[in-house]
Amino acid sequence: MNLFDVPGQELPDELCDVLLQGEGMRIERIVSTGQASPEGFWYDQEEAEWVTLLQGEAEIGFERGVKTLKAGEYILLPAHCRHRINWTSREPACIWLCVFYQTGGIDKA
Repeated sequence: MNLFDVPGQELPDELCDVLLQGEGMRIERIVSTGQASPEGFWYDQEEAEWVTLLQGEAEIGFERGVKTLKAGEYILLPAHCRHRINWTSREPACIWLCVFYQTGGIDKA
């Protein structure tokens, strides 16, 4: 699989591929083509998430602000950090690489 192989058209929903999964962790590739979180919806996850944007641009909303990500940038979302996706670019498509993990014993580099 090539992380940059994406469908050539706009997707009705995000495309999510689980690349690797094990005890207490999961790595996903997500492709977005303009998708955003539904109005009023907030993610509040049990696990922490390290996210990098490989391609495109996106804006993540938090209760106290926003963070715009461009290709190559990353962010750490601690467990229960309420967030939402405000917007994602269509062209180029957003390609996210996300590592979800249980926080026990992992330190920020």
